[in-house]
Amino acid sequence: MAVDATRDSLQQITDSLRSYLETLKESGVTGLPGRVVAEIPAPVRALPEQAPAVAPAVPPQPVMKKEEAVAVPIQPQDMFVASQLENVTTLEALRAGIGDCRRCKLSQGRTNIVFGVGNPQAEVMFVGEGPGHDEDLKGEPFVGRAGQLLNDIITKGMKMTREEIYIANVVKCRPPENRNPEPDEVATCQPFLLKQIDIIKPRIIVAWGTFAAQTLLQVKTPISRLRGVWHSYHGVKLMPTFHPAYLLRNPNDKRLVWLDIQAVLREMGRL
Repeated sequence: MAVDATRDSLQQITDSLRSYLETLKESGVTGLPGRVVAEIPAPVRALPEQAPAVAPAVPPQPVMKKEEAVAVPIQPQDMFVASQLENVTTLEALRAGIGDCRRCKLSQGRTNIVFGVGNPQAEVMFVGEGPGHDEDLKGEPFVGRAGQLLNDIITKGMKMTREEIYIANVVKCRPPENRNPEPDEVATCQPFLLKQIDIIKPRIIVAWGTFAAQTLLQVKTPISRLRGVWHSYHGVKLMPTFHPAYLLRNPNDKRLVWLDIQAVLREMGRL
C-alpha cells in the first residue's frame, strides 16, 4: 500500500540521521552549528494505518434574512404608509404630516423641505427631479436660473402665471452635490408625490428632465426618445420634456421644448 511505502521511506531517513549523529559522537563532536541543527527535521510521527475518509465538518454559515438584505428607510409604524394616505385630503394636511421629515438620509444635509407650490386645483402639474442649492435655501422648487427659464416658459409661452400651475419634485430634499436621488430615497418620497397628484387631480403632468421622466414612468429610455410623446402616469396624461437646466447648456433645444409645451396647450384647449 502507498501508506506503508511512505512510512518505510520516512523510517529509513530517521535511521540514517540517527546513525550519522552516533558517528559524530564517536568522533568527539559534541555540538552542531545552529544552522545545521535547524536543518535536521524533528522526529517523524508514525503515520496511521489509514487516512481518515471523511473531511472535518464545516460549521454552517449564517443565512441572511430577507429583511436584513433590504435596507429601505421606511418604518412600518409611520403614519404615511400607502394604506393610510387615504385619510389625507388636503395639501396642508399632507405637509403637516410630513413634518420635519427624517425618513431617509437626504434629511441629513438639507436646509429646507421643498414640498411644492402652486394651485391646489391646477389643471397642469410640473414635476422635476429634486431641489437644487437655491431651492434648498428658499424651500421652493425651481427658483434658480433654471427656475427663471421655467417662469419664461409659463408666462411667455403658455400665457399663464406660476400660481396657476402646481410645481413639485420627485424628492423633497436636496441630494448632496445635486446627484441623482437614489432608489431608497425615491421610494421613501414617492407616496407623498402620489398623494399630491391624488389631491390636486391635474389633467396633465409635465415631467421635466431625464430623471423625473424615467422615475415616473419606470423606464430607462433616454429623454430624447421620451419627449414629445404622451404617456400615462396613474391615469394622468404625462408629457416628458427637457429640463430647464439642460436648456441653459443647450439653448438650441428650446424649440423642442416649445413643441412639447404646444402639445400640452392643445390638450388643455389653450392653443
